Amino acid sequence: MHIDNEIALELMEFGKYDVLGLVELSSSVGWDYDEYEIRTVMSSGKIFGHKNAVGKIISSAAIIPYDTDLASIGMVIVNNEYRGLGLGKKATQKCIDSVSQNTTIMLISTEDGKPLYEKLGFITVDCVHKYLTDNYIPSKMFNNQLEITIETYRENEINEIIELDSAAFGNKRRKLLINRINQSKKCLVVRNLKGKIIGFGLSILGPVNLLIGPIIAPDAQTAFLIINELVLNHQGKLRIDVPSSNDELMLFLEESGFVNVSNPPVMIKNANNIPHRNKELFAITAQIFG
Repeated sequence: MHIDNEIALELMEFGKYDVLGLVELSSSVGWDYDEYEIRTVMSSGKIFGHKNAVGKIISSAAIIPYDTDLASIGMVIVNNEYRGLGLGKKATQKCIDSVSQNTTIMLISTEDGKPLYEKLGFITVDCVHKYLTDNYIPSKMFNNQLEITIETYRENEINEIIELDSAAFGNKRRKLLINRINQSKKCLVVRNLKGKIIGFGLSILGPVNLLIGPIIAPDAQTAFLIINELVLNHQGKLRIDVPSSNDELMLFLEESGFVNVSNPPVMIKNANNIPHRNKELFAITAQIFG
């Protein structure tokens, strides 16, 4: 542990000039937040944390408020030399204090972080399934069975996307979705034969993985077709985080070369369950966004 004068450890809200310091903090613990991801987090919510006496960022925690009494916490990181000083708890508490007391707050925890969140009043309500592959096997299944078209998203479709996401996720996330689409490598929409948008999906190119999500679709087959299109011609590692109760999609993923590497818990504060979802969320946006 690094012994530092407590007075020098200032808890603050970070701004645009702190982005590279946050990338460095993330990298120091083996996480792969890059500049674009942190800018999306910052423009969608707030990031708090500590700096040491020489201005180096040594802790962080982010909160992303959604449109109606729901927020997500993530990016809770403490530099290894400063562990054990309660910095992660203080930064997370600052996130909690930044929203109203009746806001439901959700997060996806690491196993190490779970005791901290339990002390702060979070309970485990579910889990997600983290899937990785660097050997994706493209699939031709379902192509002739489903009467849909998959097209590139156009800006005038944003309200339809927001409504689909709201029903699937359990809350409107207008600001996040606009920021995330701007960050995306690909954004695709699915139309039925009448031309109505019934699903969509995004891919985000990070420093390590092409991240797939969110995926909103009426069924697992359509979700898998969206994924197939999003990763077409990508050379490199892929990641997708799937909510529980999506066994059919997870089977498709495993048949295509994905491996389930962990099942981190979904935790919640100020509620007993995740907000109501219509079972059309097949991949989350990212763990930080719930």
